[in-house]
Amino acid sequence: MPPTDSGLGSSSEDTLDLQLPPEFSALFAEGHGRPASPDVPAAGPLLDNLAGWGAAGTPAGPFELVPVQPARDLALITGWMNDPAVAAFWELAGPPETTAAHLRGQLDGDGRSVPCLGVLDGVPMSYWEIYRADLDPLARHYPARPQDTGIHLLIGGAGDRGRGLGGMLLRATADLVLDHRPRCARVLAEPDLRNTASVAAFLNAGFRYCDEIELPGKRAALMVRDRALRDLL
Repeated sequence: MPPTDSGLGSSSEDTLDLQLPPEFSALFAEGHGRPASPDVPAAGPLLDNLAGWGAAGTPAGPFELVPVQPARDLALITGWMNDPAVAAFWELAGPPETTAAHLRGQLDGDGRSVPCLGVLDGVPMSYWEIYRADLDPLARHYPARPQDTGIHLLIGGAGDRGRGLGGMLLRATADLVLDHRPRCARVLAEPDLRNTASVAAFLNAGFRYCDEIELPGKRAALMVRDRALRDLL
């Protein structure tokens, strides 16, 4: 993606403050689905075992979402967050503690948002957040449906931007979601409307422009990839 397309999500609103449905609250009350260690996200019942999805084939090689482990990945992600092109949208520039706090908000949660490295042909080159949009504050701003799944993305290195990787990887990731989350009918994103390159990348990936929505800190384009249309767009 071009530099202005590096950040597709904002850190300005808490992604973990909506209540779980009763059936999931019961699961976690019984101790199921919690991370085995502080460095392993709860990628269990809320996102259909994201950690076990495996790789998707792309023209640039196999692509896989690998849940973040701060001890291994913090320095890499912090470097990306301090790239001005990324910081303009993610607003997480600063010391490692800034990035760590953002990651910890997800890793300490119940698994409704899982931070991941995007690994392309064996090389970590992007950062992703796969989240339950129906359990996210985003659900207050659009007609949410059960199991809606959201995507935030940044392309890490400047050399990986501006050559069509963004749309290709967005399509691959949406396909992973739809393949491994059978109850999910839609994959969503909310790029900043000013980020026209980002909106174009989503359109190239088979998403459709659904609406313009006002979110804390930005005016966003609600982009949707429908399961029913995945073979047509």
